[in-house]
Order: sequence, then C-alpha cells, then structure tokens
Amino acid sequence: MLGAAAVPPAYQAQVVPTGETPWAYWRKAGLVVRAGGPAVSISVPPAWRARAGIAWGYGNKGVFDSLRIAGCPGPSGRGLAFSGGFYLRSPAACLPLVFLVGTRTETVRFGIGRRC
Repeated sequence: MLGAAAVPPAYQAQVVPTGETPWAYWRKAGLVVRAGGPAVSISVPPAWRARAGIAWGYGNKGVFDSLRIAGCPGPSGRGLAFSGGFYLRSPAACLPLVFLVGTRTETVRFGIGRRC
C-alpha cells in the first residue's frame, strides 16, 4: 500500500461474534508496515464510523475510527507486523478504509464476511 505497508487480503471470509456491543463482530487481520519508512495513517470514512471500527498495534485497548502508525526504525526492506483487525456491528460489510502515507492517499475496500 503506497510502498509503505502490506494490508490484509481484500476478502476476509470468517467473522467471529464478540458477544459485546456495539462491536458485535470481529475479523482478525494483520498489518505490516515497512521499517525505515514514513508513518501510515488509516481511517474509516465518516459515513462508516457507526458501522465499523479498526484496531492495529494497540493490544486490544480499543476500537478506533482512525489510527496512525509512526514511521518505524529498522533496516529498509523489513516489515514490522501489527496484530489487530476489523470490528463490525453487522456480520458482513464491504468496508472502505483510507490509507494516507505522506501526501498520498488510497482507498481500499475489504470484503468482511462477504465479497465486495
């Protein structure tokens, strides 16, 4: 993604019920950020914020509508892995996420529990 991160696959088949509200469903998915690269910001578009949230690198300390992973030190060409994933209020969604690296943005749609 924009030369700075490797994102989860576009289709995420299995969704797990959390038994909690408001985020009743969860899909675990890793994120890898290039070491020695710029910061990566990820956001859920405003129209989706009541339906979906994200969490990466925060050790299950919350569900967010946006997060920023600072540029990580390390040798170029290596990746730093972050655990986390997607939270949903419904069992399936075609969720757009906006990735920002420097001044460049890219929107990626993730089919969670269904194909987009």
